[in-house]
Amino acid sequence: MSRLTGLYRGESSVDFPGLWRRAVIASTVAVLIGLASFGIRGLNLGLDFEGGTSYEVRAPGADVADARVVMDDLGAGAARVQVVDDEVLLIRSDVEDPVQAAEIRDALTARLGPVEAFEQVGPTWGDEVTDKALRALVIFFIVVAIYITVRLEWKMAVGALVAVAHDIVLSVGVYSVFQFEITPATVIAFLTIMGYSLYDTIVVYDKVREIVARLGATERYTYPELMNLALNRVTMRSINTSVTSAIPVVSLLIVGSLAMGAAPLQEFAVALLVGIVVGSYSSLFLASSLVSRLKEGEERWRAVASKVRGRAGEEGPTRVIGRQEAVLSDTRAAPRRSPSGGPAKKRPPVVRPATGGAPPRPRKKKKR
Repeated sequence: MSRLTGLYRGESSVDFPGLWRRAVIASTVAVLIGLASFGIRGLNLGLDFEGGTSYEVRAPGADVADARVVMDDLGAGAARVQVVDDEVLLIRSDVEDPVQAAEIRDALTARLGPVEAFEQVGPTWGDEVTDKALRALVIFFIVVAIYITVRLEWKMAVGALVAVAHDIVLSVGVYSVFQFEITPATVIAFLTIMGYSLYDTIVVYDKVREIVARLGATERYTYPELMNLALNRVTMRSINTSVTSAIPVVSLLIVGSLAMGAAPLQEFAVALLVGIVVGSYSSLFLASSLVSRLKEGEERWRAVASKVRGRAGEEGPTRVIGRQEAVLSDTRAAPRRSPSGGPAKKRPPVVRPATGGAPPRPRKKKKR
């Protein structure tokens, strides 16, 4: 907490380059776990994607086993039964025949309790939603890549797209591991996640460009040092943005889904909450580390790194500047200006007495 407070006040700094390696390893492990879960367990696709029939049955005295017995007798033993609350059972089956679905509804009403909600969806609609979502994802990547390349440079475009892809894969992996249901609301949330992640990444990149333009010409700092300075200056902004974005999402999750029982709100809020956290993390650790690695390969920054190591008198890892030294660097790099806009006049040196000695005695004026 003290480190976070110091970072907020500008009194301390974080060595982001020192954390990049561990962050990349942690992200790789998390992505592999998500992909493994996706390959083994798959996704819990909702009715809108798989097609079939759902029933909400109010059965105060029945449980999941009772519902499965009824569905087995009706020839729909593969149905999924879920307890919504103490008195309501949610039953989903892959039955697409309207006549058979109506027979199941009547049987559930007679043997368990009244069917309060009945819905039947064909798989065609789900395929159409999936196809449009994938098309929107591809168009999004193309437009973002072109924009960042024109606005900044292609290396930053690569870093931003890798970070966004990481966020999507990790969010889908969370849904696969915990078997949260994937619905159209979840797909919309995933598309919104990309916007959050891209916003944080662009903020970091813009600050990097500003600092490189001001301090890069001095050739006193390597690119990872300048990237670290930019990250320290935007960290609290990124955290504040994420916190303010997460507060209404948490409210939506608690009030909308848990208190009011709106399942679509829960599906949407969980995806958004995961995306906000993962998006902020990837912008500070993954996108920045990838761009820094790509920029270090340029001839200019290799020469700068060699000069910095030469000044330090050692061959090895370059140092990382903190916030306090960065403030001094900005002051040295930017010439002082007078209020009129021109260069400021030099002030005459101030002569101070030597430390530990008596001040000189004033001279008496001679009488004329």
